[in-house]
Amino acid sequence: MTDRSRLDTPLTSRRRFNFNFDTEAVGQFSESIARFLGTGRYLAWQTILVIVWIVLNLFAVSLRWDPYPFILLNLAFSTQAAYAAPLILLAQNRQENRDRVALDEDRRRALQTKADTEYLARELAALRLAVGEVVTRDYLRRELEELRDMLTQLQSAPPDDAADSTARHEPGERKPKK
Repeated sequence: MTDRSRLDTPLTSRRRFNFNFDTEAVGQFSESIARFLGTGRYLAWQTILVIVWIVLNLFAVSLRWDPYPFILLNLAFSTQAAYAAPLILLAQNRQENRDRVALDEDRRRALQTKADTEYLARELAALRLAVGEVVTRDYLRRELEELRDMLTQLQSAPPDDAADSTARHEPGERKPKK
């Protein structure tokens, strides 16, 4: 007995026919069919075909290939439905995958936009604080006016008091506060 005749031993080199196809091309093809099946043009052509089919089978005596219960027409519609439903589902699955990718990208962009907005808000707050510490024209004018007033008071005060107060103290001592 050879190995081929024994059913309890597997074949060592079984040659299987492998389909090598591009899944993307099949998906695009199925989407194009699903898009076509959902158009008004397809429904119009199918309606015309059904009417012609029924009229020919009812009234053309010599061309009757599918008599009244229209079994062949039902078979054609069943075959069409058997292929159309999986193609439509495949197209929907592909669309769902594209939507998921787009949603993930939108979510990533939203997070990046939020992070950028928060960063800009912090930078704007820091700039506001920094501008608050910058000397403004009004502040500088007020300080200069106060200095001018102090200088005019010192110039109007008697010079003897200023000389006496500085002469009483030693160079390293602190002056008493008034």
